Amino acid sequence: MTSSHNLVFWFHVLVTALAWVGPFLFSWYLMVPAYLLVVLQFIIFGRCLLNAQHDLKDDKDTTFYSYLFEKAGVTVNKRVLKLWVRRYIYLILSAVTLIWQVVLGSEPLLF
Repeated sequence: MTSSHNLVFWFHVLVTALAWVGPFLFSWYLMVPAYLLVVLQFIIFGRCLLNAQHDLKDDKDTTFYSYLFEKAGVTVNKRVLKLWVRRYIYLILSAVTLIWQVVLGSEPLLF
């Protein structure tokens, strides 16, 4: 990989990690629109736009998540994982954000 690919790869790791801890760090005003943009990306383009920027294999079922799991030595069903990533995960994270902050009244740690 070139250094530019490494930079995009690590940026993708950072963005993915922030998606998971975001409900506790950032206001739902930021997180819910961010999650919806990710979902819209899948709907409009049919893929994650960052994947091509760091040479992720572009077969029909590979996702960034499946790539990370495989690199960690964990075997996953790529088709099922892709379904969850593209349809459910970011909507669930949106719901977690709203429940945590709006329903339970927890303040985000940063903004």
